[in-house]
Amino acid sequence: MAFQSIDEVYADYELLDADDRYRLLIDLGRALEPMPEPLKTDATLVRGCSAAVWVYPLPRDDGRLHFLADSNAAITKGIVALILLAVQDRRPSEILDLDIEAALAPFDLRNQLSSNRTQGIPNMIALVRQTAERLA
Repeated sequence: MAFQSIDEVYADYELLDADDRYRLLIDLGRALEPMPEPLKTDATLVRGCSAAVWVYPLPRDDGRLHFLADSNAAITKGIVALILLAVQDRRPSEILDLDIEAALAPFDLRNQLSSNRTQGIPNMIALVRQTAERLA
């Protein structure tokens, strides 16, 4: 089950009950490109997340941004994968123009998941935006 866009994920997500939504997020996380252990450092750790989340940007030769990410919690890793679906392999200017929160809004994660699972989402989004600003 490889999704090409956040809209494709939502098309499935909206049809599922709560348990299956959890499973879908976990599957999304499992499908993330592996992040090499040496990149999981204090410098790549996202602050303010209840679980450990690491995000590492890889600027491409064509100017696009590719992110490697991981988490030590399955649901959180799925949320990270969802955020990455919105921004992966886009140009920094595109990422800055994108309303990531609006892209995530239909998933209603705040009401679907516990608050400690969602508290780090703004920090992950902020980190992606700061990276895009730095490279724009």
